[in-house]
Order: sequence, then structure tokens, then C-alpha cells
Amino acid sequence: MRVGVGYDVHRLVEGRKLFLGGIEVPFSKGLLGHSDGDVLIHAICDAILGAISEGDIGVHFPDSDRTIEGIRSTTILSRVMDLTKEKGYTIVNIDAVVAAQEPKILPLREAMKQVLAETMGVSTDRIGIKGKTTEGLGFVGNKEGIEVYAVALLKENDESI
Repeated sequence: MRVGVGYDVHRLVEGRKLFLGGIEVPFSKGLLGHSDGDVLIHAICDAILGAISEGDIGVHFPDSDRTIEGIRSTTILSRVMDLTKEKGYTIVNIDAVVAAQEPKILPLREAMKQVLAETMGVSTDRIGIKGKTTEGLGFVGNKEGIEVYAVALLKENDESI
């Protein structure tokens, strides 16, 4: 068994679409980033990459690479899953905490889990997503950005759980 921890944060800005967990969320602002800025997927990717000892998404998808500018984070996650399979690991479960004052995560959770499950090739019951506010404190509470913490548990393919 292998465990990885992921974290990511992005600033909310005008003039961009908001993507969270692979879905487009109707919102007045979007997340600034070299890709589509999907902070939830980025944290999950970092957790998975950490579990397989492959660094983070910045190593595999550097913001200096203009050929991937604007890339959908679901594409990044698919590539991370390809690497995970190549290294001989399978997802046992993913758990993530999305810290956002807005939008509310609960109404979006099932749609996000569905997209993530399809992209990772796992069932939705292997993915946990929780939304938390910061009670108006800090940059999240001031609606300046969204941050996500994620944990991934993986197993080697020749092991049973």
C-alpha cells in the first residue's frame, strides 16, 4: 500500500470559467492557472504522484510548457493514471477537502465524483469530496481563492486489499 498527500491553491479571477472536479461550475469567477485551474484535480494528481514517488504535476506539466497551456485538468489526471498503471498501482481510494467560501460544494459533489471516477477508472464509492468554508477567514474566506487537500491510497496490482 502507498499513501500520497496533495495540496493545491488557485486565485479566483474575473474572465475565466470555473472548473472543479472536472465539471464546469456556473460562477462569476474562475481559477487562474496555466491549465484550466481545476484545483481539486491538481491536488488529487499530486496525491497520486506522491504515492508512486513521481514528484508533482509541476514536474510532469510545467507552466513553462506553452504546448499545454489551457489543458483540461481531466487530461492531466488521465495521464497521471496512465503513469500510475505503468508503475503497477491501482487506486484504493481518494479523499479530498475543498476549502471554498463559494461556490458550495455539496450540490456539485456527485457530478464531480462521477467525472473523477470515469477519468480514473474507479467506482464513485472510492472517491470522497468534502466542502468546507473558512468561516470568512483568510484568502479563502475573503473569496480570493480556493484550496484543496487530498489523500490517495494506492495498492500494488499484485496485492489484494
